[in-house]
Amino acid sequence: MADMEIWLISAFGALALIAIISLCKLFSIRYSLREIARELDEKMSVDTNTLISISSADPAIRELAVQINGHLRDLRDERRRLQNGDAELKAAVTNISHDLRTPLTAISGYIDLLEREEESKRSQRYLAIIRERCEALKSLTEELFRYSVITSVTNDMRFEEISLNAALEQCLADIYVELTHRGITPEISLPDKPVMRLLDRAALYRIFNNILSNAVKYSDGDLSVALTCAGEIEFRNTARGLNLVGVERLFDRFYTVESARNSSGLGLSIAKMLTEKLAGEIAAEYKNETLIIRLSFPDKK
Repeated sequence: MADMEIWLISAFGALALIAIISLCKLFSIRYSLREIARELDEKMSVDTNTLISISSADPAIRELAVQINGHLRDLRDERRRLQNGDAELKAAVTNISHDLRTPLTAISGYIDLLEREEESKRSQRYLAIIRERCEALKSLTEELFRYSVITSVTNDMRFEEISLNAALEQCLADIYVELTHRGITPEISLPDKPVMRLLDRAALYRIFNNILSNAVKYSDGDLSVALTCAGEIEFRNTARGLNLVGVERLFDRFYTVESARNSSGLGLSIAKMLTEKLAGEIAAEYKNETLIIRLSFPDKK
């Protein structure tokens, strides 16, 4: 009986020891996994070439760290290739824009000279077509240049207190002639009290101008602009030539629709990029043949 008691005590002692060792092992594994998770989060959030290092001596944990480090290397190599390719593309776009400006200026000059000459009605019509195509190409060149500049520069914004009311009024005044030419009388709703936001003036004006130009381009004869005290802006216009698929892609680079063949497809893409750089939000909706673009800027105070 005494031998049985000794055996049971020894067995329980061995089980207790195994349990303690297992708990220690489990604690060590959980600590190592938390360590790996912390290190991985740090490496992914910071642009660094360092890899995950752990204190655990467990072979399986160390093998896991080795595999993660391998994937980290591959991910960094791929990101570096993408960054280099993107930089090369932006540089190429900038160079092409510059290269196109000189011949376009010369072509425009010769068109001016030809228009002063006494020509037939047919030749005048041909010249008018050439002029129209030349202006469209000049517009595309300028948009390409602006796009490459905007996507390349990220830290050149100068933030200041700006009245959204005043900015909208100025941008609407800038396209007054175009609105009149299209027979559009805009409906404008602005609060009496200035809605102030800390923004970059040039970027904000570019956003408003691009959205308004897009609205005029697609409008079937109407335009409404409304600003709320919360800094939310809504642009509405009837646009029967659009559809849900087209509206979902309005912010895509170089996307154009049938009714905008002279468009570069960059205006709203630039507006979206600048809005995001200003910590704002922009979205498009198509409802009852009406294009609605909503823009908002949070109050950072």
